[in-house]
Formats: sequence, structure tokens, C-alpha cells
Amino acid sequence: MTVNGGSLGCGAGHRFDIARQGHVNLLGRGAPRNADTADMVAARERVWATGLFGPVAEAVAEALDGCRSLLEVGAGPGGYIARALESNPQAQGLASDVSPQAARRAARAHPRLAAVVADTWRPLPLRDEAVDGLLCVFAPRNPGEFARVLADGGRCVVVVPRASHLVGLRQQFGLLDVAEDKAQEVRRSLAPALELVESRRVRRARELTSEQVTDLVAMGPNAFHRTPETLPSTIATVDVDVLVFQRQARETSSA
Repeated sequence: MTVNGGSLGCGAGHRFDIARQGHVNLLGRGAPRNADTADMVAARERVWATGLFGPVAEAVAEALDGCRSLLEVGAGPGGYIARALESNPQAQGLASDVSPQAARRAARAHPRLAAVVADTWRPLPLRDEAVDGLLCVFAPRNPGEFARVLADGGRCVVVVPRASHLVGLRQQFGLLDVAEDKAQEVRRSLAPALELVESRRVRRARELTSEQVTDLVAMGPNAFHRTPETLPSTIATVDVDVLVFQRQARETSSA
């Protein structure tokens, strides 16, 4: 694609306006009903500001050290990829999310970060082998597209919750359960093009205020269901696996 004034264009004649907030909507339709709302994105940003997920962001950034072109799918407001860009001064980044509200915030998360509204389940808006680092943090995975856009030797960092992740909140408010074999399932789904080269557990327990607990619940899918307006303070335990995969070399046909 090429930039022409306030829009992007491709050789096929398609044009997409660049919103005044800085993002580009490539969805071609309305956002799905389960896309993050403005209130959910705001709650996510407030939770991010508490530093609860800071150790996870640090682990992701370390895993992407040295990468020069980054893509985050399901990026939300862009906190994780922005942290990775801070650790890689020469890198450029693209944040993708199906929520226009999230992309709008991600476009302002870092000076070297662009943002698009796109569906991870559809072809990603990148050419083959376009990036050497890909982030997927608590987000949907598209193994075929991940393998396509990653260059040979590129890294794909996937963060998945463990069964004890936020277990107290999940039990109290009926949030989605996490399978015991979540990491193994992710590994199987990404093989054989992406090989697991590192697995790191990140665990942190922290007491949250009533307002912070409310935001933690409100930033996820439970926001679409009725919950108490004020939730009690509690200790929240972040417990995740940071999985680092490497793109295997593509087979080349002999002449």
C-alpha cells in the first residue's frame, strides 16, 4: 500500500481513509458485537497503569529483543507492543485489533507504532515474511497467517493464562475457565511451521483496590454481562506462560 494524503491505497484501486486519531480501518464492515467498547478500552488502560501486568510486558519485550519489525494481533490499546518498541529503538510496529476503539488508542501508544482495525481470523494486512516479531497476548491466534507474515527465523511470542490466573476473580464472578493444558494446545496449534524455543512462567500476586478490581472485570468479556457496580478489594494473581516460537525455514523448490 502507499500513502496518499489522508488515505492508503493499493494497486487494485482500494482506498482506506486514515482517521484523524491516526488509525486505519481495514475491516470492510462494522465491528463485531464482541469487539471491545470504549469503556472496556478505558478500563484496560487504567489496569495497565497499575502495573499489574508489568512483569508480563517485560518478559514479552525481552523475548523480542533485536527484532526490527513488530506486529501485535488483538493488541487492544497497544501497551505490550509499545513496551517492546521501547526495548528495540530501531524497530517499527503495527498494532491490529478488531475494535476501532482499541485501534484508536493504540495509534497513540508509541511514536513508532501504527494501528489498523482488522480481523485476526481473516488474512492479516501484511505481505509474506513482513515481520520478524509477532505478539499475541491473551488474544485469538491464526497459525496459518502467523507463519505467513513471519520471516524465516522470526519470533512469535504468545502469552496464555495458566489455570491459576486470576482464579479468585474467575470463581467469584463466573469468568471463563482456563484449561490445564492451554500451553500444550497452543504449541500443537502452531506446529510445525513455528517451533517452541522457550517457555517462561510469569507469576505475580498483588492486592487491588475496589476500583481496580472493577476495572479488571470490566476490561474483559464479562463487561458484556451484568456485574455489581462496586466490587470488593482483593488479591489478584497473574499467572501466565510466555511462549516463544521461532519460524522455521521455508522449503525451497529445486530448479
